[in-house]
Amino acid sequence: MATESGITVELLQEAIKERLQAEHVEVVDNSGGCGQMFDVIIVSPLFNDKRTLARHRLVNDSLKDEISKVHAFSQKSYTPDEWAKRKA
Repeated sequence: MATESGITVELLQEAIKERLQAEHVEVVDNSGGCGQMFDVIIVSPLFNDKRTLARHRLVNDSLKDEISKVHAFSQKSYTPDEWAKRKA
């Protein structure tokens, strides 16, 4: 599906997995398919020993090209241990 921004759920998922060594990724397009608003959950060992702000900076730096093309990007970032506890 073509989008206004050129950013798709699939493109974001692949970029996150590759650049952030993500073990689990959830991407939701909340813009009705136009690729302008995304909510993401990222589970990565790269977040170990990092506070929330450092995690968000890491994600923002890793996805700066993609994020610059969308209107809204909301992220939740977890370590594998944090994610396992949430899912238990």
